[in-house]
Amino acid sequence: MADTWTSLLRGDSLSWLLERDDDHPGVRCFALTDVLGAEPDAPEVVDARAAAMASGPVPTILAAQHRDGYWVEPGVGYTPKYRSTCWQITFLAQLGADRADERVAGGCEYVLEHARADYGGFSYNGRNSGLIQCLEGNLCAALLDFGFSGDQRLDSAIDWLARSVTGAGIAAPERRKSHPVHYYRSGNSGPGFACSANGHLGCAWGAVKAMLALSRVPDGRRSEAVSAAIAAGLDFLLSRDPATADYPMATATKPSGSWFKFGFPLGYVTDVLQNLEVLVALGHGDDPRLARGIELVLSKQDEHGRWPLEYTYNGKTWVDIERKGAPSKWVTLRALRVLRHVEGELLSAANA
Repeated sequence: MADTWTSLLRGDSLSWLLERDDDHPGVRCFALTDVLGAEPDAPEVVDARAAAMASGPVPTILAAQHRDGYWVEPGVGYTPKYRSTCWQITFLAQLGADRADERVAGGCEYVLEHARADYGGFSYNGRNSGLIQCLEGNLCAALLDFGFSGDQRLDSAIDWLARSVTGAGIAAPERRKSHPVHYYRSGNSGPGFACSANGHLGCAWGAVKAMLALSRVPDGRRSEAVSAAIAAGLDFLLSRDPATADYPMATATKPSGSWFKFGFPLGYVTDVLQNLEVLVALGHGDDPRLARGIELVLSKQDEHGRWPLEYTYNGKTWVDIERKGAPSKWVTLRALRVLRHVEGELLSAANA
């Protein structure tokens, strides 16, 4: 077999992903575009996207939507997890929903109008005190995937997300009385991904989600703030071995086990695989610091080159997606998204 990323697979999992599948039709769409490089308007991609809107989880999620664009109840839409509005926009993007559908577009518009705080970012409570990078990253990434790049509201959210990483123009929480724009102790509490959920230390889950969004900003639209935030995010995520994920921890003595369980869909929890997805998307597919992370990914494939579903929100969402412990088309797709970017000495090392 040629010395390419496909040589890392134990079986022909790509053909499995390209099968027509009424239960998981979105997988075929992403396999065509993200793995094979097909153009979004290619006939087979258009056909696959239409299939994702006709069967599988997307129609079930959309059937639960209120005619005004929200899910469960009006407002910010962060709770209840994982059936409210913010989560549905995040999940619909991951599932390959089509923005051309008026229900999808309506949900995106609802989030843009109701889930942003005064500072511009997405907030779990609609106020500046509820700005958290995991939520902001997920929603910015989803809306960019849905084609909202250039929308002033999304641009404002992306600018806030970037500056919340670097601290540009944002004062410390204790200066709130003297500075109109400041961090809050209740959410992102300082630059460098500091978050109340992690004892005001840098939160790697938030960092992965923030970089997920910023990696999707087209090169020609990356402001100085976005570029600076990407540089800071790469420094942070590469400061530890992705395979061990021993990023700053407030009270725990070891990393969360969720890091090492690959799942789908992805909420605020992340895993080693998504960290690698972000890092290779930002151009580090040949970085030797990813070697042990790639080894971890490869170790989880079965004899057919398929990856199992290890983490799931089944029972908490509008529709269950695949079966925990079984080979997963969605997790396998995620793995191939990473492996197709592996090159150079990193590829040689993985093949050794």
